[in-house]
Amino acid sequence: MTTTTTTSAGVQVVKPTVASHLHDYWGRVRGGDIGSLPAILGLIVLCLIFGIARPTFFSAVNFANLFSQGAAVIFIAMGLVFVLLLGEIDLSAGFASGVCGAVMAILLTNHGWHWASAILVALVTGLAIGFVLGFLVSKVGIPSFVVTLAAFLAFQGILLVLLSGGKNISIRETFVLSLANKNMSVVVSWALAVLAVAGYAALQFTRLRGRAVRGLVTDPVGIVLGRIVALAVILFAAVAVLTAERSINPLISGSVKGVPIVAPIIAVFLILWTFVLGRTAYGRHVYAVGGNTEAARRAGIPVDRIRISVFVIGSFMAAIGGIIAASRANSVDPNSGGSNVLLYAVGAAVIGGTSLFGGKGRVLDAVIGGAVIAVIDNGMGLMGYSAGTKFVVTGLILLLAASVDALSRRRAAATGNR
Repeated sequence: MTTTTTTSAGVQVVKPTVASHLHDYWGRVRGGDIGSLPAILGLIVLCLIFGIARPTFFSAVNFANLFSQGAAVIFIAMGLVFVLLLGEIDLSAGFASGVCGAVMAILLTNHGWHWASAILVALVTGLAIGFVLGFLVSKVGIPSFVVTLAAFLAFQGILLVLLSGGKNISIRETFVLSLANKNMSVVVSWALAVLAVAGYAALQFTRLRGRAVRGLVTDPVGIVLGRIVALAVILFAAVAVLTAERSINPLISGSVKGVPIVAPIIAVFLILWTFVLGRTAYGRHVYAVGGNTEAARRAGIPVDRIRISVFVIGSFMAAIGGIIAASRANSVDPNSGGSNVLLYAVGAAVIGGTSLFGGKGRVLDAVIGGAVIAVIDNGMGLMGYSAGTKFVVTGLILLLAASVDALSRRRAAATGNR
């Protein structure tokens, strides 16, 4: 059921009821448009399982650890979302992050650079890597799988050269180390949480009013209020847990309170890239190229430039991931960005709901998928499972996510709900 009202300007506005909105949403889910729903449900189930099996999983200390454990993978996965939206792949993102982290560490430790300059050069290195990869894919015409596989191998060698054959470089710069290891004050933690909820509420109501003025279909006010309340409950509950004392003996080892510094950094990039994909012409072009490249080309969209840009963004976010990883480890070594980093980053994006076939996905998918992977790694570690078991479980969940994506696309095609 919907209601129709007329504004003072004579514009008729269709206002669906909460019931009709939920009915339409369920219809989209049944039609194959499931988005991040499986990942969210999976995250809840995993938290319940690990929390029941190991009550320490829900402790404030472990909750804070989840942020530092999953941050680097989440940043790399955010960049990979852009690449995957075009149906491309970047197999070099993991070691690219390691190279960028090594560049920063070398400038800080071996050459005494200021942290700002060292981080800037590391980020520029990421941008340069992305441009080269994107150029080879879009202008030369080499498949992204081949280009990034070659880069995957080459960056391992570059990392060894930068580290003089395999030396470990320690990082002592206080600011860099604080990125993944320190917390904001209690006051700042609560202030940012309140500001985030207020900003989200203002954005939701501004969007609601804007659509109403233009005579477009608007979401029910009840649904909008529900989103705001849900965000407020989640954020305030998280901040309440994280601002509790986490130190075993504050008098001896010092007080440990507050939201980890890396959390608002993740939030800033989540908001930035969500805005870029959802509210700009560039974002619409990315989805258009990912959905149908030839149609996008005929519509006048610069396909080659879009291709180059997504690899640039992907490698830029990989550089940030490398910086955060170096901060958490307090060092860089020949395996920085290697091991399971790339697999976890790709898995995070896909598990969160981004399609491997292109044209469907959000930056939020990387955050949700990264949370799932961090919870699996953390929870199974608390339960004493081996690394091999963790890999098997994570692989099965990734396979399940890819299967759900394929089946949902088939369902959407059958129902005409693309």
